[in-house]
Amino acid sequence: VQLQASGGGLVQPGGSLRLSCAASGSISSINVMGWYRQAPGKQRELVAAITSGGSAEYVTSVKGRFTISRDNAKKSVYLQMNSLKPEDTAVYYCTAGLIQPDQYWGQGTKVTVSS
Repeated sequence: VQLQASGGGLVQPGGSLRLSCAASGSISSINVMGWYRQAPGKQRELVAAITSGGSAEYVTSVKGRFTISRDNAKKSVYLQMNSLKPEDTAVYYCTAGLIQPDQYWGQGTKVTVSS
Protein backbone atom coordinates (compact mmCIF):
# COMPACT_ATOMS: atom_id res chain seq x y z
CA VAL A 1 0.00 0.00 0.00
CA GLN A 2 1.31 3.44 -0.93
CA LEU A 3 -0.02 6.63 0.60
CA GLN A 4 0.50 10.05 -0.97
CA ALA A 5 -0.30 13.05 1.21
CA SER A 6 -0.58 16.68 0.22
CA GLY A 7 -1.97 19.98 1.44
CA GLY A 8 0.40 21.18 4.11
CA GLY A 9 1.76 24.69 4.29
CA LEU A 10 2.01 27.89 6.27
CA VAL A 11 -1.13 29.37 7.76
CA GLN A 12 -1.88 32.07 10.31
CA PRO A 13 -3.44 31.23 13.66
CA GLY A 14 -7.17 30.84 13.26
CA GLY A 15 -6.82 29.79 9.64
CA SER A 16 -7.68 26.56 7.89
CA LEU A 17 -5.95 23.88 5.86
CA ARG A 18 -7.13 20.68 4.23
CA LEU A 19 -4.85 17.70 4.00
CA SER A 20 -5.49 15.01 1.40
CA CYS A 21 -4.15 11.51 1.06
CA ALA A 22 -4.60 9.03 -1.78
CA ALA A 23 -3.98 5.32 -1.34
CA SER A 24 -2.86 2.85 -3.99
CA GLY A 25 -1.81 -0.78 -4.03
CA SER A 26 -3.46 -3.55 -1.97
CA ILE A 27 -6.37 -1.45 -0.80
CA SER A 28 -8.28 -4.50 0.39
CA SER A 29 -5.90 -4.73 3.36
CA ILE A 30 -7.02 -1.33 4.63
CA ASN A 31 -9.91 -0.74 7.01
CA VAL A 32 -8.75 2.20 9.09
CA MET A 33 -7.11 5.36 7.78
CA GLY A 34 -5.76 8.18 9.87
CA TRP A 35 -3.47 11.09 10.42
CA TYR A 36 -0.58 11.17 12.85
CA ARG A 37 1.51 14.22 13.61
CA GLN A 38 4.87 14.86 15.16
CA ALA A 39 5.91 18.26 16.40
CA PRO A 40 9.55 19.18 17.01
CA GLY A 41 10.74 17.68 20.28
CA LYS A 42 7.45 15.89 20.91
CA GLN A 43 6.19 12.36 20.58
CA ARG A 44 4.20 11.33 17.59
CA GLU A 45 0.46 11.26 18.21
CA LEU A 46 -2.60 9.98 16.41
CA VAL A 47 -4.69 13.01 15.53
CA ALA A 48 -7.70 11.35 13.92
CA ALA A 49 -8.75 8.04 12.46
CA ILE A 50 -11.71 6.82 10.44
CA THR A 51 -12.94 3.35 9.56
CA SER A 52 -14.24 2.25 6.18
CA GLY A 53 -17.72 2.55 7.66
CA GLY A 54 -17.17 6.18 8.57
CA SER A 55 -16.67 5.91 12.32
CA ALA A 56 -14.21 8.61 13.39
CA GLU A 57 -12.18 9.36 16.48
CA TYR A 58 -10.08 12.38 17.42
CA VAL A 59 -7.43 13.29 19.93
CA THR A 60 -8.95 15.63 22.51
CA SER A 61 -6.89 18.64 21.49
CA VAL A 62 -8.43 18.80 17.99
CA LYS A 63 -12.05 17.88 18.71
CA GLY A 64 -14.41 20.47 17.31
CA ARG A 65 -11.69 21.94 15.08
CA PHE A 66 -10.57 19.07 12.84
CA THR A 67 -12.72 16.80 10.72
CA ILE A 68 -11.55 13.57 9.14
CA SER A 69 -13.42 12.21 6.15
CA ARG A 70 -12.98 9.44 3.68
CA ASP A 71 -13.94 8.68 0.11
CA ASN A 72 -13.73 4.92 -0.33
CA ALA A 73 -14.39 5.14 -4.07
CA LYS A 74 -11.42 7.48 -4.48
CA LYS A 75 -9.36 5.53 -1.93
CA SER A 76 -8.69 8.83 -0.19
CA VAL A 77 -8.79 10.34 3.27
CA TYR A 78 -8.93 14.00 4.17
CA LEU A 79 -8.29 16.12 7.24
CA GLN A 80 -10.03 19.48 7.38
CA MET A 81 -8.27 21.62 9.98
CA ASN A 82 -10.00 24.78 11.16
CA SER A 83 -9.18 27.30 13.88
CA LEU A 84 -5.56 26.29 13.67
CA LYS A 85 -3.28 27.06 16.59
CA PRO A 86 0.52 27.37 16.78
CA GLU A 87 0.56 24.12 18.74
CA ASP A 88 -0.86 22.34 15.67
CA THR A 89 2.47 22.94 13.95
CA ALA A 90 3.89 19.55 13.05
CA VAL A 91 4.65 17.13 10.28
CA TYR A 92 1.43 15.28 9.50
CA TYR A 93 1.50 11.70 8.25
CA CYS A 94 -1.25 9.86 6.42
CA THR A 95 -1.53 6.29 7.69
CA ALA A 96 -3.61 3.19 7.15
CA GLY A 97 -4.07 -0.34 8.40
CA LEU A 98 -6.38 -3.26 8.87
CA ILE A 99 -7.15 -2.81 12.58
CA GLN A 100 -5.08 0.21 13.64
CA PRO A 101 -4.02 3.02 11.30
CA ASP A 102 -0.31 2.41 11.80
CA GLN A 103 0.54 -0.37 9.36
CA TYR A 104 1.23 1.80 6.34
CA TRP A 105 2.72 5.29 6.33
CA GLY A 106 2.91 7.98 3.73
CA GLN A 107 5.48 10.72 3.52
CA GLY A 108 4.86 13.60 5.88
CA THR A 109 3.45 16.95 4.96
CA LYS A 110 4.50 19.94 7.04
CA VAL A 111 1.95 22.23 8.63
CA THR A 112 3.18 25.47 10.16
CA VAL A 113 0.82 27.74 12.07
CA SER A 114 2.45 31.09 12.63
CA SER A 115 1.80 34.78 12.26
